[in-house]
Amino acid sequence: MNGDSTTGANMSAVARQPQVDTNVTKIGTTPTGGALAKGAKLMEGSDCATCHRVNEKLLGPSYQAVAQKYPATEANIKMLGGKIITGGKGNWGDIAMTPHPAISVADAEEMARYILTLK
Repeated sequence: MNGDSTTGANMSAVARQPQVDTNVTKIGTTPTGGALAKGAKLMEGSDCATCHRVNEKLLGPSYQAVAQKYPATEANIKMLGGKIITGGKGNWGDIAMTPHPAISVADAEEMARYILTLK
């Protein structure tokens, strides 16, 4: 190792450090709470926020408006999960919802389940 003793000491200290991911963007950002958190996390990873907000209409209805309109029944969760996947038009006006065919049925239903908690 060429260089001064400080460089050698620093390299030695780094070599003894455990390999820990300390990326600050990963610390404390994972929602907790089972299915509720899973739906929120799935929505964060999708393009939902392009058209929707929690408490205000954007291009599509607010999540709270959807939760007010549909009771949190398994039938409504399945129906809304299907709408997430296939898209649609007419239930909330003339602007069509973009289909999301790459989202699995299970994930779409988790998203719908989460939305229906936002009353």
